[in-house]
Order: sequence, then structure tokens, then C-alpha cells
Amino acid sequence: MIAIVDYGVGNIFSLRSSLASLGEEVCLTADPEVLEAADGILLPGVGAFGDAREKLGRGGLDQVLVRLADEGRGKPLLGICLGMQMLFDESLEFGVHAGLGLIPGRVVPMRGVVPEDFAIPQIGWNALTFTEHGPGRLLNTTPEGSFVYFVHSYYAADCGADTTATCDYGAPLTACVERGNVFGCQFHPEKSGKVGLGILRRFAEISRQHAAEGREGAC
Repeated sequence: MIAIVDYGVGNIFSLRSSLASLGEEVCLTADPEVLEAADGILLPGVGAFGDAREKLGRGGLDQVLVRLADEGRGKPLLGICLGMQMLFDESLEFGVHAGLGLIPGRVVPMRGVVPEDFAIPQIGWNALTFTEHGPGRLLNTTPEGSFVYFVHSYYAADCGADTTATCDYGAPLTACVERGNVFGCQFHPEKSGKVGLGILRRFAEISRQHAAEGREGAC
């Protein structure tokens, strides 16, 4: 079962529908026990970092996720869009806000990095380019050059060692990261057609494999 973290922020309907279309069992929850029992966890997010981070901290959900992810060695966790940004150490969006610290790096404005005549936010389809560290496990069934759908004004910087794919928006911007069992997509796989469904399917496979290995190790 894949659990979607329910903290009042995120494109829940599309994400839930995409997983259901793949035949995956999916649960929307803020219950730590349900998150503990899940094979893998999805952390969605849209909007402003500070507001989302504050909501995630209510009831200690942030600490639950950090504990379950266990610095990349624990339960598979996939952050999407703003959910990915919260995986990092901090964000500079309207101030300085602490992230979950699961992946080293910080979230910074695209303004000043992309050419002045490029619209911000980046809204629309862009191609994935694998880095020297990519494609990693999450993208290893996704062809390089595949187009996915982005909506963002900030991006993850200083995370090169964990970056598996970038997109070119007048400058290379972090598109996908991976550190142990912690994954992040700046784009929206649930809005990225067959390519996005393939990425969600791959995350579900990774999650099931991890759960099965855990059960075997307990025997």
C-alpha cells in the first residue's frame, strides 16, 4: 500500500487517481501508524514553502517522516513538487525556512538564475536530462529526454551529488533527486501522462521490494 501524506497541501485527487489507475492500493492519511504500515510514502505539495512546512509540523508529522525515512535507509519516500523541496535543509522562499533535512541542499529562487526573458514560474512540459549520477532507481525505466510537467518558481540547489535529472529552462534546474530510499520530483508525475504514470509505478515497485526485503529480514 502507498500512503499519501494528508496535511492539507497538495494535488491529492490527481495523485490518488493516477495510482488507482495503476491498480495500486492507496491511502490518504495523517495517521503515523498507517504511514508506518505503508510500503511507501508520497509527500505532495503546492503553494508556499513556509505555510506547507508549518502544516506538516502540526502533530509532529514532520518528525514521523524523518524517522520513517531514516536518512535514506528506511521506508521509501517520494516528495513531489513542493513536497520534494521540503526534503532539503532549507528554503529561501519569502524568508528562511527549515526543511526536513533528508537531502543536503537548499531551495532558492529561479529569478537571477534563468534568463530575464523566461517566464517565472516555469509552467509546462520540459525534458529530463540525466546527470552523471542518474538515472538512479526511480528513473531507470524512463527514457532520457522524456517530457514531464512542471509548475515552480523555486528550485533545489547545492544538491549535485543527489541529482539524477535536470531540465533546461535557460539554465539546468534540478528535476529529480535520489538519496538512498528518499526520492524527489520537482515535476508532477500525476500530470505527466504515461511518463509520469511510469515513474509512479516504478516508485510503487521500489516500495514493494523494500517491504518484501524487510519481511524476509524479520524471519
